[in-house]
Amino acid sequence: MIRETLSVDAGDVRLAVYVSGPRGATPIVLVHGYPDSAAVWEPVRAQLDTRYRVIAYDVRGAGASDAPATRAAYRLERLAADLAAVAAATCGAQPFHLVGHDWGSIQSWEAVTDPAFKGRIASYTSISGPCLDHASIDLRGGAAAHAKERKTQRPERPFGSGVRQTLKSWYILFFHLPWLPELVWRAGGARMWPLWLRVTERVRAGRDPAQRRNTINGLNLYRANFIDRLLRPRARHAHAPVQFIVPLRDRYVGPALSLGLEGWLGAYERIEIDAGHWVVLRDPGRIALQIARFIDAHRVNETERHAPAQAPHPAAGAGTASNARAASA
Repeated sequence: MIRETLSVDAGDVRLAVYVSGPRGATPIVLVHGYPDSAAVWEPVRAQLDTRYRVIAYDVRGAGASDAPATRAAYRLERLAADLAAVAAATCGAQPFHLVGHDWGSIQSWEAVTDPAFKGRIASYTSISGPCLDHASIDLRGGAAAHAKERKTQRPERPFGSGVRQTLKSWYILFFHLPWLPELVWRAGGARMWPLWLRVTERVRAGRDPAQRRNTINGLNLYRANFIDRLLRPRARHAHAPVQFIVPLRDRYVGPALSLGLEGWLGAYERIEIDAGHWVVLRDPGRIALQIARFIDAHRVNETERHAPAQAPHPAAGAGTASNARAASA
């Protein structure tokens, strides 16, 4: 399968975008997390691009994309604008299906709950990345009150889930410390990242030449957004169908964070799987199947509605674009 590499103008930065799959096919945009680049999606892409037009991009500061000069340029609204630029350059006016993992999921909630994107996002699959506004409101006890106001029933969460999630989130506090996180990554943490994945996730990840850059620049994602959303959460309602893929052995994001969100999302789907946080690398076939199933349930035109639903191939492993080149995937 031929993969195109594009450079998309997102205003203050240019983003590296990778596109494969049949032209005119249903588009899927994949957004990676921290400290990854778009390369983390390659095993999933190989399962999907025989049937779909698959688009992934290095978020600002990661991979081959530019890094902005200020921390404020990593705020959620700027990240949503990047998604809009990528979608405009690769999908035109056609609605697209959105998938996010880890920080890619966290930042994608901004678009999924922004009325400006209504009609552009056909469905959203979230993997291990909650909406910061929803999580903050829930921490304050506001989710239960919101559910009562909208006359929806909020499922009871397992006893102690809040404490367990706080312990899982130790790294967020660490990333807000001055200088120390950068020192750890520069002193060998970035180089040892593949070993960490092998030991904790049983994943043999290839070496990413941009790993140190990803780790250090990506700290701004946390520092520009977490405290602000914790102190000033917003009421955010989804305008697209949502499914959660919930790895039950996730070391960083607990299953309870995807429970009781009907007041914000309406009816949504939630698929629990026996897997760890980096399931996109550990079991890409399973992830691709769930993405394809959800897309098939939320087609956006008559031609697609009447097409037979298919699983991805089991053996297949306002922006402007410029500098396109083709490469073997």
